Amino acid sequence: MGQGRDRRTVYGYGQRLLEAAHQALGEQRIAVQRVRECAALVRDQQVAGELEEVPVARLNQVTEGRLRVGVLETAGFGTVGAVHRAELYDLLRVPGVGRSTASQAKAAAQALARAAIEATAVRLDPDRRTESATELIAALYPFVQAGPTLPAACEQAKALASTLEPLLHAAAPARSRAQWWFTSAARRAAARDALTSLETVLAVAHGGGAGEAFAQAVTDLLRRPASADEAWWEFATRPVEFYTVLGQLAETGPLDAAAAEGHLPDELAAQVRAQVLDVTGLKVSLRGYQAFGARYALARRKVVLGDEMGLGKTIQAIATLAHLAAQGERHFLVVCPASVLVNWLREIEARSTLAAFRLHGPDREIAYRAWHERGGVAVTTFEGLRHLGADRAAGEGDLVVPAMTVVDEAHYVKNPTAQRARHVAALVDRSERALFLTGTVMENRVGEFRNLVGYLQPELAVELRDGDHVAGAAAFRRAVAPAYLRRNQQDVLTELPEVVHTDEWTEFSPADAAAYREAVLAGNFQAMRRAAYATPGQSAKLDRLGELVREASAVGEKVLVFSFYRDVLHAVEQWLAVDRGPVPALFGPLSGGTSAGARQEIVDAFTTCGGSAVLLSQIQAGGVGLNLQAASVVVLCEPQVKPALEQQAIARAHRMGQTRRVRVHRLLTPDSVDQRVLTLLGHKERLFDAYARRSDAAELSPEALDVADTSLARQIIEEEQQRLAAQPISP
Repeated sequence: MGQGRDRRTVYGYGQRLLEAAHQALGEQRIAVQRVRECAALVRDQQVAGELEEVPVARLNQVTEGRLRVGVLETAGFGTVGAVHRAELYDLLRVPGVGRSTASQAKAAAQALARAAIEATAVRLDPDRRTESATELIAALYPFVQAGPTLPAACEQAKALASTLEPLLHAAAPARSRAQWWFTSAARRAAARDALTSLETVLAVAHGGGAGEAFAQAVTDLLRRPASADEAWWEFATRPVEFYTVLGQLAETGPLDAAAAEGHLPDELAAQVRAQVLDVTGLKVSLRGYQAFGARYALARRKVVLGDEMGLGKTIQAIATLAHLAAQGERHFLVVCPASVLVNWLREIEARSTLAAFRLHGPDREIAYRAWHERGGVAVTTFEGLRHLGADRAAGEGDLVVPAMTVVDEAHYVKNPTAQRARHVAALVDRSERALFLTGTVMENRVGEFRNLVGYLQPELAVELRDGDHVAGAAAFRRAVAPAYLRRNQQDVLTELPEVVHTDEWTEFSPADAAAYREAVLAGNFQAMRRAAYATPGQSAKLDRLGELVREASAVGEKVLVFSFYRDVLHAVEQWLAVDRGPVPALFGPLSGGTSAGARQEIVDAFTTCGGSAVLLSQIQAGGVGLNLQAASVVVLCEPQVKPALEQQAIARAHRMGQTRRVRVHRLLTPDSVDQRVLTLLGHKERLFDAYARRSDAAELSPEALDVADTSLARQIIEEEQQRLAAQPISP
């Protein structure tokens, strides 16, 4: 270090940068505290509201029947909330209530309140704009608007401050000429060393734009929405970001840490936690469970991510690719159904700094060459793999070997003999890493799940084949943990509004009944399932569907209507088009024949449509890969033979980002194929829960899942033929 002026210049710059770092960290602490206080207030108000719905008689359960709740109820304390709010003196004024009863009542109410707090998640409802909820959204607003750059700047400020403080303390004699010369020689020597280190640190910080980053962080943290309407509008359009930030900054509700980590064995979970995750290539923040999912994919190299629908499997995959790109990897490949190809391209470009290339359609060769030269994420379809030479040997021609292959809706390749499955197997074998995404890894049989694991970790698949007959559900989940991670909505998305399921039972109209009897006698299972729509003008189910749509339209809600059959959707479309009062905007129907581009256009138009709207879709087309949080009403025209189809369809609306309660209406007819399907599939769904979800209680044979659709149809036809044969035909 040279002359005194140079020493003072370096010291002064270091001091100013430290002050800037402290200012950013100070504003961050204030802003975070504001979020936490607002969240606590919203949560307390939610709990108070819930306690107001609990009758005071419930206090008897807490006190094992020792409490005289009758006198409290007569005196106006009809709910647990009323008792919880009351002072002890207020309860003592009730005739017949002594100190012991009053104390027990207060203690019991407080116990229920504590339990409610532990079980209640912070929820923000655009239809209930309370003052406290508005304040919470305003407190979250600066963090959401700034995005990932704000926490990065604050982390940089924290790290730099911890480095600068000891160096500036050691270099303190350089603050002035007088202090320098009145300091001992040893102290000056230490100060010179500190100044040399300080100069290096400041040069790096200056090169990295630390000062500008800290100033921008302060500006971001002081940002406020112009009005309550703007705050709520931002929340309505970006709920995922708001809830992500809320979860990072505040205690928002019950969270089972083990469930968020998929109940992995301790040793495996520790390995995943130790995996570093570089998120510099992301434009959005990750939730804790999402970061864990990305770490799992990196740590285990070739795995299945089987999270339930709506938990953000796509962003977890993108985070994994962004990490690998930050480590120097260049080429990645996503294989998906054509129906979601456009969505993948959008998500990659919107949520990361990675370049996306569409290897599909007439320009796929041009896109392939650009991907080959520039690197990035190529997105293709299962059918498009044949154009990539997926079955060629590595190194042949200009074949790109991906650093990671992502296969979305991986259950599409559960049959290893199919051509698409062979292409995927060859691709996964070449790739250093592979990530299969699916929320329904075992639609019907554990053997199919074993096939998926076979592509990724063949040695594990062999072990499963040897032992899964007797292992049971809990042991099975432990056995597949090295290759399979699954989390459920109820465990990690505590803020999700509830789903209300309603079975809408309607008797056959005479026309419906005639069509149904004819289908049964002909042994035509598919005609039986849609007989209720054979004569649209006289359909009892369509009458009820119209009522549901009108109810939703009256309050501006959007509706999804699903059916397995295109002709049923056509009947619905005709029915809704008939003038029966105000008709909401109608979109679709989406079907397997709808192109990927047209499909995305329809979904975008439905989402952005102002007011009420109805989207018609075949359940096998609309139940996969779509984000339809704009809808809060789901209508299922008939029960599905595969429970997973219904779960997927509902998850299109009830997923991360949904802010309203989702109402699901299933249209059913008693004494018909509908009732038979529900009964026979109940067992099937319970087995799926035992193996695809965590369940220590279920210890059942995996082979029990092998219920073919054809055998189910045959059984239903026989039972219905016998039932109708025993009934007289109405004149």
